Amino acid sequence: MRHLSHPQRGATLIEVLVAVLILSFGLLSLGGMLSFAVQLPKLSGYRSTAANLAASHVERIRANPEGFANPDGSGGSYAAGLNETSGWSFTTIAVSGSNCSYTGTQCVASTLAARDINEFRNAVRRELPAGDMITKCSTTPCLKTSYGELWVVWQEPSTFALLDASNGNCPQEAITAYSSPAPACLYLRFKVE
Repeated sequence: MRHLSHPQRGATLIEVLVAVLILSFGLLSLGGMLSFAVQLPKLSGYRSTAANLAASHVERIRANPEGFANPDGSGGSYAAGLNETSGWSFTTIAVSGSNCSYTGTQCVASTLAARDINEFRNAVRRELPAGDMITKCSTTPCLKTSYGELWVVWQEPSTFALLDASNGNCPQEAITAYSSPAPACLYLRFKVE
């Protein structure tokens, strides 16, 4: 008796199902990667904005070295902590014209520093989500030759929570004040003279 064999043509149902399963896992991981790819440019934009704002504020400090230095023992007129009364706030801080009009006799190093701090803090709040800032002098007393430290602090939107934008650049003051979600920070060390 002769047995006729027919070569197999096409794929069986099990092979098709396995191929669809493998394809679906690949597409699922591709979808997850695309969601991160959409979010990362926004995070990069926040960091770039923070760097530009910080550089601008450092140039203002360098233009007023007497306001930065304070040999009496305090941290200088530019020393500023988080504005904890309105933390993570978008509220604009009033910048009074009497602080320093740039042409009047009231414009001394300390009033110019106060105006610069308020204008910088408003710019950070305007440009970054719930932004704030911390400025410190590295030595006590603060001298013109001392190093300054500036942190720009902001909160990433909750849609980016999976990316965990927090980093080791945040000072303990910011981590303690805003622990959930952890803040994102940009640190800049500078020298006035």
